[in-house]
Amino acid sequence: MSVIQDTAAPQSAPQLGKSLAARHVTMITIGGIIGAGLFVGSSASIATTGPAIIISYGLAGLVMLIVMRMVSEMAVAHPQIGAFTEFAREGLGNWAGFANGWLYWYNWAIIAAIEALAGARIIHEWLPGYPIWATGWALLAALTAVNMLSTRSYGEFEFWFASVKVAAIIVFIVVGLVFVLGHDPMTQVGNLYVHGGFAPFGPASVLSGVVSVIFALCGAEIATIAAAESPDPARTIARMTGSVILRILLFYVGSISLIVMIVPWNTIHPGDSPFAVALEAMHIPAAAFGMKLIVLTAVLSCLNSSIYVTSRVLFTLSARGDAPKALVKLNRRLVPTRAILFSSLVGYLAVYASVVSPERVFAFLINAVGSIMLLIYLITALAQIRLRRALERTDPDRLKVKVWLFPWLSYAAVVAMAGVLGAMLLIPDRQAEVICGLICLAVALMLYAAFRLGRDTAS
Repeated sequence: MSVIQDTAAPQSAPQLGKSLAARHVTMITIGGIIGAGLFVGSSASIATTGPAIIISYGLAGLVMLIVMRMVSEMAVAHPQIGAFTEFAREGLGNWAGFANGWLYWYNWAIIAAIEALAGARIIHEWLPGYPIWATGWALLAALTAVNMLSTRSYGEFEFWFASVKVAAIIVFIVVGLVFVLGHDPMTQVGNLYVHGGFAPFGPASVLSGVVSVIFALCGAEIATIAAAESPDPARTIARMTGSVILRILLFYVGSISLIVMIVPWNTIHPGDSPFAVALEAMHIPAAAFGMKLIVLTAVLSCLNSSIYVTSRVLFTLSARGDAPKALVKLNRRLVPTRAILFSSLVGYLAVYASVVSPERVFAFLINAVGSIMLLIYLITALAQIRLRRALERTDPDRLKVKVWLFPWLSYAAVVAMAGVLGAMLLIPDRQAEVICGLICLAVALMLYAAFRLGRDTAS
């Protein structure tokens, strides 16, 4: 029996609009990856790995580049698939589509709450009279309204949010290069090797660094969901995984390399923005305030995308019969308003949980987020391998975008992601993340068995 299934949305399901331009999808790709994880979260990775974090980012980036190439191959070969989580259904069956879809929805619904709280904490420093939870709800409400207006309004907001982030990184790289080359190049480059050497915690720390940074690189797959609402999805996606992903890797590796050259790595403490530390070392005025504005922009960008992507995945699940049919309803602007409101409601509840049960409920919610993405990517990669083999036998002309060196790079990506999850189980501080993620996967599979297994067997 062929692996490839007819899993397109039923013809009776309403169709989303086509209002996103290629420029929107390109910046959505960049905005999906460049966020607070780079501007702030990278400080913890630098502090625990040293200058060798450059290699960690490079290795993690290569894994994500292969994963996105796999996603692009499937998206171009199967243009009828709306959400990238549905490739798992196409290659592995309904159980995989159900689990991937709901796990992905859950992941981004909780990220929406996390980003709303992160933005609220920044604003709280300027407006201390308002409680953080109330400001978080206000940010959720504001960007929910943006998404409710139209798909194009989401695209425009994300385009400008991402543009600010890209401009900030480019300016930082230019200023950093001028400083390193014009100040004292030997001393600045020497910062890579003093204070314990390039890898002060040993070669093993480079691999453990991959564990800590790979989650910051997740998010580019949002573009495949957004591309479904553009006039030419296949061409848009094909362009996405070429120069765009490589540019993102340049932004990450280039900016982090400059940071650890400008300031000694052991002066960067977890929780600080390494960009602000480097800018202050270069005597750039108002560096801390400027970075807060950029981080706030990054947070709002991620929150905006979180609301968008959860609604589209929920819409797709509803169209496949994996969620209540009422959520497939579109308004006259072809926006899935019910799916947006339902997903936003979960964000509000998660923000509320951060106040009433921060150490139990909220801790579980956020612990599961990172490992869930790796589980989703892992399932998706396994689906790509099966779909690629099936297409090579039956319809090779559909393979207009291909994973390089197939099947070896696909296998390497699977092994790398499984290795990261295994390494997390061996790191005491990361065990809870994997365990929470596996619990969520088990719950998703049990829900599938309860609500879908009988129907699928009967059909």
